[in-house]
Amino acid sequence: MAQLFFRYGAMNSGKTIEILKVAHNYEEQGKSVLIFTSGLDNRDGVGNVSSRIGMTRPATPIYDDTDVFEKVKELDTHASAILIDEAQFITRENVLQLTRVVDELHIPVMAFGLKNDFQNHLFEGSEALLIFADKIEELKTICWFCERKASYNLRVSEGHAVYEGEQVQIGGNESYYPVCREHYFHPLLDEVKR
Repeated sequence: MAQLFFRYGAMNSGKTIEILKVAHNYEEQGKSVLIFTSGLDNRDGVGNVSSRIGMTRPATPIYDDTDVFEKVKELDTHASAILIDEAQFITRENVLQLTRVVDELHIPVMAFGLKNDFQNHLFEGSEALLIFADKIEELKTICWFCERKASYNLRVSEGHAVYEGEQVQIGGNESYYPVCREHYFHPLLDEVKR
């Protein structure tokens, strides 16, 4: 039975590498997958899924006005799985379209993304996935400053923690650190080796 999965984690928790691994496992068995990513993420060009360890793969970008259900019907209604990267950036409407992919096309959908932003507010896509997903799983990583589990995303700029600003600012290790609660409120930025 097809289900909608939401796998979330802080920055650097291996979300994208998990997508690439899942895609490889399906394809090694001769099964097709469709990979989507947010059209907002342009770090390695729009329509690419790129992990921090250097693996990249083309993907279909999702924009606010994309009808993901219709796009899946157009691309491959016999896909074994749909994989979504940067799912926090998709809209509630996109998530509802993913539920239709699961319920009407009977294709499992695995969405990966951040749960909360740098101010600890839910992203629109993440909130909708927390509501509508059949299964929710946290992917874990450790705090940039200690050995505890990281549950927060600390935005940094010029060596200082940033707690105000636009919700979306695309970036990697130069802009965000995965941190525990203590180091979210009291980051040890003077100790960061650059």
